[in-house]
Amino acid sequence: MPEYTFVCQDCNRVFNVRLSYAEYGKVPVHCPYCGSARVERRIRRVRFLRSFESRLEDLADPGSLEEMERNPKALAQMMRAMSAEMGEDLGPELEEVVERLERGESPEEIEKTMPDLLGEGEGTATSETTSENTGEDFEG
Repeated sequence: MPEYTFVCQDCNRVFNVRLSYAEYGKVPVHCPYCGSARVERRIRRVRFLRSFESRLEDLADPGSLEEMERNPKALAQMMRAMSAEMGEDLGPELEEVVERLERGESPEEIEKTMPDLLGEGEGTATSETTSENTGEDFEG
């Protein structure tokens, strides 16, 4: 049964009433605090289900991407929003990065002090990879 929110026009108190769809608009509603019939329905916040792709599209606004290039705080805000939309925790390392961006540090400054953040140096291929150390032919 749906729950409707009302505000009393006499005592200004907010209250909820459960009414079936058939009862709504037919059954008189009175304030449970003062008994007044002068009540007005308040519409609560509306929620709707969106697809994962739709939520990510909102995050990829081209105007906000340009702002993120110039403003570390905007980048931090986007990272927090993306984390919230995806329902995933940033983890301790990314949390530190976001906090530093919020303080105004540039991504370049952060990268200098946290070079292993992106996994560099952990088994990544370099231009020095040859057939001697991989056992395979390599062209490139």
